[in-house]
Amino acid sequence: MSSLKRKAATTGNETEAKKTRANGSISSFFGAAPKPAGAPAAPSPATRFDKAKWVEGLTAEQKELLKLEIDTLHDSWLALLKDDVTTKEFLDLKKFLNRETAAGKKWFPPKEDVYSWSRHTPFNEVKVVIVGQDPYHNVNQAHGMAFSVRPPTPAPPSLRNMYIALKKDYPSFVEPLNRGGLLTPWADRGVLMLNTCLTVRAHEANSHANRGWERFTQKVIDLVAQKRTRGVVFMAWGTPASKRVQRVDKQRHLVLLSVHPSPLSASRGFFDCGHFKAANEWLITRYGDDGEIDWALKPGNTTRKLVKEDAKEDAKEDAEPVANGNAKGAETLDESPEKSKESAKTNGASKSNKAELKSEEDDIDSDDEAALEEALKLAEEQTKN
Repeated sequence: MSSLKRKAATTGNETEAKKTRANGSISSFFGAAPKPAGAPAAPSPATRFDKAKWVEGLTAEQKELLKLEIDTLHDSWLALLKDDVTTKEFLDLKKFLNRETAAGKKWFPPKEDVYSWSRHTPFNEVKVVIVGQDPYHNVNQAHGMAFSVRPPTPAPPSLRNMYIALKKDYPSFVEPLNRGGLLTPWADRGVLMLNTCLTVRAHEANSHANRGWERFTQKVIDLVAQKRTRGVVFMAWGTPASKRVQRVDKQRHLVLLSVHPSPLSASRGFFDCGHFKAANEWLITRYGDDGEIDWALKPGNTTRKLVKEDAKEDAKEDAEPVANGNAKGAETLDESPEKSKESAKTNGASKSNKAELKSEEDDIDSDDEAALEEALKLAEEQTKN
């Protein structure tokens, strides 16, 4: 497991290293869930966390039950969740997983992937949170990030619908080769894709529900909302996800609600939700141009290209040095009237979707994709016949 550990030390080349990893090849990730050992991490509360001392204070039973958390949960997250993982409820959850394994019941994602979301998106780098539900429950699908699947598994229906919505927001977006669905580039750019449950028994949706994961992942969401004071965008699609962000301070953060991207509900508002673009417009007001998320997944493609070209044209029209200073000055959190109107419009659109979230069809779990895919194919065949 030593290869799974990742140092929390920082380096002066952090930003450049981050950009390099974001566009890394799929082959470098396939078969290795965490980032490479020794990869640089950004400054975080974990730098003040004495992990060795904390581990030393655990009982023998706790060390055994929490080995996965100690070895694979990124230090920036472990520093904040250390008290939660030692609760009776969480330890009972770990005992349950051990019983599942001992009984020969296969569960997903693979152990080393359960916390891959934490290693690809350290706490201090979170800009966007996409709330998922249950992990995919078929072979070679789940790897610790909501909606994402490993190659060569093609993107499931909900993710393909996400691509359609993205294309509407950013015409420059190009789908990954071979209908791929690996979303680690997003994670490396600050998008935390978190499922409500982090494990599931093979081929049995919701089989690990109500065992303790829900409380743990809710704490993750609450920590982001409480401690990422500069502002984060929360995307919650479907009724279950919307319930997870009810306590988020909407004055500090941006909460975007919509129906689920499942084929059963996407046509009732998801395709035109505009969440990907709305998130970037809001992030730029908080972080400046560097806050923008590049939603591209195909090497050589970028959703930021048009923005950069527009910036060049603006520079030609207005060569005053002050203009660049004002752009960076967006960090003061002062929004222009135009930005304020756009933000209000976004929040208004989100509120208008709340009524739609009541539908039972929105409660579909993201891991039911395989069964849904088969049902859709069967319906098509029956129509042809």
